[in-house]
Amino acid sequence: MQRASRLTRELSLLSTEPPPGITCWQNGQLDDLRAQILGGADTPYEKGIFNLEIIVPERYPFEPPKIRFLTPIYHPNIDSAGRICLDVLKLPPKGAWRPSLNISTLLTSIQLLMAEPNPDDPLMADIVQYKYNKQLFLLNAREWTEKYAGQ
Repeated sequence: MQRASRLTRELSLLSTEPPPGITCWQNGQLDDLRAQILGGADTPYEKGIFNLEIIVPERYPFEPPKIRFLTPIYHPNIDSAGRICLDVLKLPPKGAWRPSLNISTLLTSIQLLMAEPNPDDPLMADIVQYKYNKQLFLLNAREWTEKYAGQ
């Protein structure tokens, strides 16, 4: 019951006061959500629209939602299955999830990760160019954005 009322509140807030560049909605059931993040200006993802899937667990907010990219993205912290390496998406001790966080905060954190990758904690080890050949990384990321996330 607590989960349903909290999710309803969060979705209502996300529709009336969404973070800039982020939209989120229900996809049928209350625990199955979809989101879109617009690629930030001055990033290789600029002008791209990235779709995400959000699965809210039974134990939410004591357990973080499972979020993954549905749109392919060239990024060192996001793998080919769309899984995201981000501490707030994991429970402690390895993660930083807290029940005080919400879906809006998570989506904003993902948007920030897109703008500022963390090359020291890569999920895609082959995208080490971010650290060693940034021009090549930016070129590949722009190409993927045009190919998969272009309007």
